[in-house]
Amino acid sequence: MTNSLIHTKQYLDFLREVKERIRSAQYEALKKVNKELINLYWDIGNMIVDKQSKDGWGKAVVETLAADLQKEFSGIKGFSAQNLWRMKQFFQTYPGNTKLSPLVREIGWTHNLIILMNCKDDLEREFYIRMTRRMGWSKNVLIHQVENKTYEKTVVNQNNFNKTLPVKIKKQATLAVKDEYSFDFLELGEEHSELELERAIVARVNRFLIEMGGVFAFMGNQYRIEIEGSEYFIDILLYHRILRCLVAVELKIGEFKPEFVGKMQFYLAALDAKMKEKYENPSIGIIVCKEKKRTIVEYALKESNKPVAVAQYKIMTKLPKELKKQLPSPEQIQELIEHI
Repeated sequence: MTNSLIHTKQYLDFLREVKERIRSAQYEALKKVNKELINLYWDIGNMIVDKQSKDGWGKAVVETLAADLQKEFSGIKGFSAQNLWRMKQFFQTYPGNTKLSPLVREIGWTHNLIILMNCKDDLEREFYIRMTRRMGWSKNVLIHQVENKTYEKTVVNQNNFNKTLPVKIKKQATLAVKDEYSFDFLELGEEHSELELERAIVARVNRFLIEMGGVFAFMGNQYRIEIEGSEYFIDILLYHRILRCLVAVELKIGEFKPEFVGKMQFYLAALDAKMKEKYENPSIGIIVCKEKKRTIVEYALKESNKPVAVAQYKIMTKLPKELKKQLPSPEQIQELIEHI
């Protein structure tokens, strides 16, 4: 092959295709290995439960089994007594659950343990399993999402996506927005300006993106749009890599006001006209306020013709006591998370 051919577009396209095929094969191989590992742990948990229930073996069997397995498979981690107890608990949590038992095999063992030890019911577990699988959350991102009550804050969020977005993405978009964001990592006092809030976010943009959900890309702050000679600036512009859409974020340090929606609709119309590519979905807006009244937000979004969500932020991490009262029915939650 001549040097001139190596740098041609035809060869570079061919090289890219080969690389993508290799990465795809590597990913599929890792998925198969992980699935077999989860199957193994499931089976060991099942065998321990079976021996203890049918043959009356006590707790000592786990300690003895762990010691013997570690001796036999000295180069393999995962057979400690603590992990064997977790295998037992893992099996006991999902037996007969035809929906979740296949799903747990699609995420890693560490992710499964985080969900197993921190989630109180099957709906919450299903949410985090599906989100981990769909969003590719790392262990640390998953821990952050669980600790910050992302499940509760997602299923009660306020938006008008159901009537303003295409059917193919409206439920996925709903799952991409929280009702409340925790900005405790910003190290701001309770009293601060919008400029201070924005600057603190930009200075810690990686932490901000994790709190937003981990699948956003940062496009810029004070993002400039020019329309007929006039300049307009969006506080923060993001891109959602899975939804394939631009996301405009407006920061408000006070209480939500209905007129905020009109301004956001203007920004979204401008983004769709000037920036959105043909293959991308409609732009989405998130208005993040210090406080909001749910009824006022509901009325403000009712007549909006652009996809807008309204959330609030807290500098100190805490789950509002009234949040549980706002949770949809289990059936409504189930319908939502099935689209992850």
